[in-house]
Amino acid sequence: MNTRKAVSFLFLAFLFVFQGCGGPSLEKDWNPYDYDLAPTDKVRLCILHPSTGSLNSLIKLKQRGIFGDDSMEIVGVFHGDERTDYQRSLDLVKKNNYDWIKFYPIKASLKKDSLFQKNSLSSEFKKIVLNSDGIIFFGGADIPPSIYGEKTELLTSIRTPVRHWLELSFVFHLLGGYQNESFTPLLESRPDFPVLGICLGEQTLNVGTGGSMVQDIWSEKYGQHFLEDVLAMSEHNWHTNPFSRLHPEKNLFRYNLHPVKLSPEGIFVKQFGLSEQDTPLICSSHHQAVDELGKGMAVCATTMDGRVIEAIQHKKFKNVLGIQFHPEFPILWDPEASFLLRPDDQDPFTPLETLKSHPPSYSFHQKIWTWFEQSIKAYHQNKQKE
Repeated sequence: MNTRKAVSFLFLAFLFVFQGCGGPSLEKDWNPYDYDLAPTDKVRLCILHPSTGSLNSLIKLKQRGIFGDDSMEIVGVFHGDERTDYQRSLDLVKKNNYDWIKFYPIKASLKKDSLFQKNSLSSEFKKIVLNSDGIIFFGGADIPPSIYGEKTELLTSIRTPVRHWLELSFVFHLLGGYQNESFTPLLESRPDFPVLGICLGEQTLNVGTGGSMVQDIWSEKYGQHFLEDVLAMSEHNWHTNPFSRLHPEKNLFRYNLHPVKLSPEGIFVKQFGLSEQDTPLICSSHHQAVDELGKGMAVCATTMDGRVIEAIQHKKFKNVLGIQFHPEFPILWDPEASFLLRPDDQDPFTPLETLKSHPPSYSFHQKIWTWFEQSIKAYHQNKQKE
């Protein structure tokens, strides 16, 4: 066997062992974390896309006493054909003995043309809802525009299509949508079930229910096509830090802290106890945004000029919330995390101190996690009485 053939043989053997048929088969290494989602007395939160980033955010929130306690277990749900390396997530859990974090890989085939109807994953979605007390959809890459009936713009980056298929179909099964209005969603029988969508998660809630997307905010909403011109805009309309892209060698703050405007009829005013005059700072990291609303969705926060939607909620299912910003980022809760915003800055700023010095920004972030945890635990308690 010559060298080229030997390398090819070893590569194919690796793919067969590591991936198996139809995606990465981690069964040998996954035990005992790959389990069957049987009913439990614990409060169980399922998260989609259990990457190391998502897990580390939840771990830090728990360690700082912001969200989660020993009564709660986390179950990471993903599809076996996803491109994310979940072996890293498993290694993180094993290395640190986080026995409160589990994984539930879904292996049934999923096709793009069957997302918004009963399909091969319908029974899995029902099982997850019946045996959990809440769900988080986390951030990530752009949703393929073909799913919401649009061509793909040049600035749209499609990197994880199978993940989107899974999560969009799951949202449709949870909430229903304009794509198939005769479909009965799972939350019809469990209307208090808590669902939180963060960044891409908010967008997934919207597209999964039949809404659409702004594929690039700066070009579509503000007519800007160059980062140098974005610098002349109000920082309230920066959704990432343009300086960080112009000066990658400086290791600047990648995100942006900017205020949002709260809807007087939205959850933040009606349930969180905030005033419509409050303009809390949020941590923003995105270039797309919700456009036409999905079925049942209502706007509960926007940018200060009202041109970009920053949060949506479901009008019928009261514990369904989507936020375009990132209250889970560890840097927001770390008093030691400091950054420069501009290349000429001399003094770094600390996101945590910035939130605390612009009330009610810090308490706003706390209230999101308090509300969600209370909703999960209340749902769990009511379910135990059934």
